[in-house]
Amino acid sequence: MSRRVPGFRVPLALTLGTALTVPLALTAPATAATGQYTVTALKLTVQAGGRSCVVDADLYRPAGVDRAHPAPAVLATNGFGGSKNDGSTNTIGKAFAERGYVSLVYSGLGFGQSGCLISLDDPGIDGTAASQLIDFLAGTRAADDGTRADFVTLDRRGDPRVGMIGGSYGGAVQLATAAVDHRVDAIVPMITWNDLAYSLDPNNAAGAPRVPGAFKWQWTNGFYLIGEKQPITAANLDPSRINSLGCLHFVTDACDTVRTLNAGSYPAQGTEDLLSYARGVSPVTYLDRVKAPTLLVQGQADTLFNLNEATATYKALKARGTQVKMIWQNVGHSGGMAAGELDLSQGNLEASYVGRRIVAWFDRYLNRSRHTDTGPAFAYYRDWITDPTDTYATADRVPSASRTLYLSGDGKLVDNRRKVTRGSRTYTNATVSTSHSESSLYGLLGLPDPAPYDTEGTYLGWTSAPLTRTTDVVGAPRATLKVDSPAAEAAQRSGDAADKLVLFAKLYDVAPDGTQTLVHRLVAPVRVPDVRRGFTVTLPAIVHRYEKGHRLRFVVAASDDAYFGNRGVKPVTVVSAPGRTGVLELPVTGR
Repeated sequence: MSRRVPGFRVPLALTLGTALTVPLALTAPATAATGQYTVTALKLTVQAGGRSCVVDADLYRPAGVDRAHPAPAVLATNGFGGSKNDGSTNTIGKAFAERGYVSLVYSGLGFGQSGCLISLDDPGIDGTAASQLIDFLAGTRAADDGTRADFVTLDRRGDPRVGMIGGSYGGAVQLATAAVDHRVDAIVPMITWNDLAYSLDPNNAAGAPRVPGAFKWQWTNGFYLIGEKQPITAANLDPSRINSLGCLHFVTDACDTVRTLNAGSYPAQGTEDLLSYARGVSPVTYLDRVKAPTLLVQGQADTLFNLNEATATYKALKARGTQVKMIWQNVGHSGGMAAGELDLSQGNLEASYVGRRIVAWFDRYLNRSRHTDTGPAFAYYRDWITDPTDTYATADRVPSASRTLYLSGDGKLVDNRRKVTRGSRTYTNATVSTSHSESSLYGLLGLPDPAPYDTEGTYLGWTSAPLTRTTDVVGAPRATLKVDSPAAEAAQRSGDAADKLVLFAKLYDVAPDGTQTLVHRLVAPVRVPDVRRGFTVTLPAIVHRYEKGHRLRFVVAASDDAYFGNRGVKPVTVVSAPGRTGVLELPVTGR
């Protein structure tokens, strides 16, 4: 079934965007928004994960595009829990058809009216399914009703010129597809993950890849329930969507992972299985196979997939010689939409900085416009800039630590090791959570969330003197710590990683009136690998201006109600002396 759609008048958008900003020298777009297009609903049967699945898709064909006048293609799918009919997903099809691209927008496996189980963007399942859709765009296979797409630009027989774009679950699938199918010419993964083991059970202690972290139970269980109810809410009794091996709608390994995390126990063998599955379906394990030019867009306001995830992907691709650039927009899973930011559900490509970057990326790699400037290696949104044409700053690399502060025994954060005073302070955890950073799903539900807090006696804080100048932090702060806890030292001998000490590091902005701001409510959960030794914590990256007269406060807390925490009571002491003290390193830009 085809229908003709009037020209899409609203400038394109992505529900994850960024604001109009740093001037970007672009040649005139090779694909100006014009004309009409047709939309054809299709079903395509694919083989994935040992199952035969029907994929529900819409094909957007620009007016004037035919076999004699082919055009490059854009492939896109939904975020978790969505479908091809989502505002942000179908707007991709409309917007790129407006720009002259053939667009194939589909409901991801297990979502909407598409068959198969939810397999967490496994390259061997979701990537393989998307590859078969690329076969359709290549004209080498037909849709189930016989429809063929013989009007897509080909680099050679069977090799269509195709890019991918989408956010979150629709972001990781691009990396999965590019890893298994090198016909993909360009991708734009937005607000997505690098390693699901880190996303769902983060341990921010450096050098502890085999030590589980603190279970992010609110985010994980929220999405798990969204996935499990799909066959009911989508009113689809397709047997390929039903799993009879212990869970309703996910692949069995995904259900087992969630059960293990909720059990709150990490026996040695179970932990290894958990990490191997969650990590095994994640980009971290297959980025060496991704060759497509990649424009990464990640949200600063995101406690689900923080900026560290995109940075890890960026660095891995760059090290392997893949063409890659990265943008840190403001909006993410935790909110942050601002005036001028890219909003896919509304369509504002030309009106937003991120949108213009995406247009340029596809012009360069799909239209092969070699004179198109794709922008700087790294760009980041600054929420303290009020001029909507100047909210982004750029750099040739992600800033690294450039300023060092020291944790003094009197609770001060000082700028010279000689200023450290001797002293020791102790906190202890309670049997319930005593600190709050966020209620993870409140932002998605539009509900108010209480301000972050810590309960006296269950945390330690170190506070700087008032700043003598504005200080811009761009990147991931890093803290090196040594704690003493005889109870934790005894408990960690059990062989169950759940008995290891858990703590939460975070950085507040303290105003002159004492008001504290936890930037985007981000915290760094740590399960200490070995409490007898020092360890380094990499905090989630931020972009934040600490104003003149404000103070920095570094906090180590015993708990956080968005995460599972300690098993048993474990008092913790931090000792400071000039020759033995904790260190906080900040990536400060400018002066």
